Amino acid sequence: RGLAPGESPRKIIRVKVMFEPDYRREKELCTQFLENGIRGDLHGSLHNYAIQLDAIARGREQVFEISLGDLQQFKDDDEFKNLMSNIKNNTRRYVEMFAEVVDALLLQFGLVSSEGVVREPETQNTSANSIHSTVPASLKRTFRVVFSSGSSDPAMKLREIRSSSIGRLVNFKGICTRISDVKPLMEVACFTCETCNAEFYQEVYGESFSPLFICPSKSCKVGSAGNLVLETRASKFVGFQEAKIQELSEDVPIGHTPRSLTVHLKGHLIQTLGPGNIVDVCGIFLPTPNGLRAKQNTLLASTFIDLMTIRKHKTRAINQQVEKDVLEKVKSYRQQRDVYSRLAESIAPEIFGHVDVKKALLLLLCAGVSRKLADGVSIRGDIHMCLMGDPGVAKSQLLKHMVQLAPRGVYTTGRGSSGVGLTAAVQRDTITGEMILEGGALVLADNGICCIDEFDKMDEGDRTAIHEVMEQQTVSIAKAGITTTLNARTAVLAAANPAFGRYKLSATPQENINLPASLLSRFDLLWLILDTADIENDIALAHHVLHVHKCGKPPSTGAAHMSMDELRVYVALSQDFQPYVPEDLTEYVATAYTEMRLDESRAAQHATGYTTARTLLSILRLAEALARLGWSNQVSYSVCL
Repeated sequence: RGLAPGESPRKIIRVKVMFEPDYRREKELCTQFLENGIRGDLHGSLHNYAIQLDAIARGREQVFEISLGDLQQFKDDDEFKNLMSNIKNNTRRYVEMFAEVVDALLLQFGLVSSEGVVREPETQNTSANSIHSTVPASLKRTFRVVFSSGSSDPAMKLREIRSSSIGRLVNFKGICTRISDVKPLMEVACFTCETCNAEFYQEVYGESFSPLFICPSKSCKVGSAGNLVLETRASKFVGFQEAKIQELSEDVPIGHTPRSLTVHLKGHLIQTLGPGNIVDVCGIFLPTPNGLRAKQNTLLASTFIDLMTIRKHKTRAINQQVEKDVLEKVKSYRQQRDVYSRLAESIAPEIFGHVDVKKALLLLLCAGVSRKLADGVSIRGDIHMCLMGDPGVAKSQLLKHMVQLAPRGVYTTGRGSSGVGLTAAVQRDTITGEMILEGGALVLADNGICCIDEFDKMDEGDRTAIHEVMEQQTVSIAKAGITTTLNARTAVLAAANPAFGRYKLSATPQENINLPASLLSRFDLLWLILDTADIENDIALAHHVLHVHKCGKPPSTGAAHMSMDELRVYVALSQDFQPYVPEDLTEYVATAYTEMRLDESRAAQHATGYTTARTLLSILRLAEALARLGWSNQVSYSVCL
């Protein structure tokens, strides 16, 4: 509108008013939901709340899990929709609310008595305690309520978690890079007065607290004030671990460094996570003041995730749902002819050719049988392989595909990796201040595959760090007063270029490879991939690449390729077999090994390889891997051929 003479313009400010929900009504809705869940009226629910309640009453379980998917399907009205939204936005408040409801249901259904729910303090001064001693709710119960996200809730990227998510229930995917030792964490502190013997309880939130020193009871206020003493046996402690979860490499934008979040594991969740695990994390995003003296610190605060539930990805164990869906299909593949070639062609079908290399990669996935002798000596079953060839033969693409296919895979490059980054680094713990070990790429790939690209570009000092890992499969550390041995039971898949950039046919293989004999002898397989000009092969390669660029998938070759999930199930089933070499084949294997040694000695300087006793073990590992692919517990003569 127009302004009158002398009238100043007014600024309109819109204020968003936040109404506090009716917690009494919402508690009634929570009770209604759980009562229906206990009676079994939730159709399609994957959680049996009656079994959980009975297990908590008998002391067999320490957690009561509530699925937000069940709550979403319970009733489709505005009240329950608002309840769902409030739980996601203010999760900690509703954890306590559901815990009170579970306490009431335990009494209502007669699973426990009132004495079993509430722990009353036993002191000599009863009157003082009835007024001043209040037992906290966290000390009354022996369980913890957790929320699990529904199947319809998509996982966030770790980079999308911002300050607006504080206090909310977040669900994201990442990889665990560090895990601390298990420490006792105090949740409730119990103090006893030296004068009046009254007991007082103080709930502890966070990693530090200010304890009580002077007794606040009436009897001590009238007379001399009594001192309070911390009673550790009456206090409540839970197991505590701190983990570092880092965002996946495919989620990191180009030119950015990967971000990480601190995750707190408590109670039943401790020792369920290890470095290298790819997990879905569901928890509450909370702030914590920087330092122990928060009042003297800045306005900045650190953040952490109070973990609720966790789910691992790409585990070696077969998921029951996946097994039910694809097991029959996988078994049908086993009945087909030339299943070995069929499986190999399913590895990176977008990459043209390299059938023999893909067969070797399939053997690397299955591996041989690891054995530990009576005297403590262990014989590795993992197969190490090196791909050496000209530029542009898809070595790096094969490595990237193997990282995605393997149950646990870590990808690194030779130029961007140091010896410490491959093995382990010593760092200071942010909580205790002690020196701790943080595993490198080879430790993170324990029971998996470590892919090292540009292997020839590594410094010689850094390359020697993996010698122990490739044979003993351990990492020995003696740094900063820490002397220990870490497990690194990983298969090393390396890719390298020849010494002259391209393979020089006029030079000897030793001059082209340019790797020390101590390292070459540790590789079970060494592939030389040459880029030679051949008109028929080049035309087929060009048609294949053009089809992939046009259609986004490889051209059809008649038989359909196995999917990644089907290939993982097949490999997981094959690893259940423990093949061995029968006695009638020992003479054949021994003769073949001696002939290889004899041929090498005759060739002298023109020898193309370096045959040692490790070569014999490599033959056995490859034979066992082939037997596993055939789902057999015995190595046959055809496998050795």
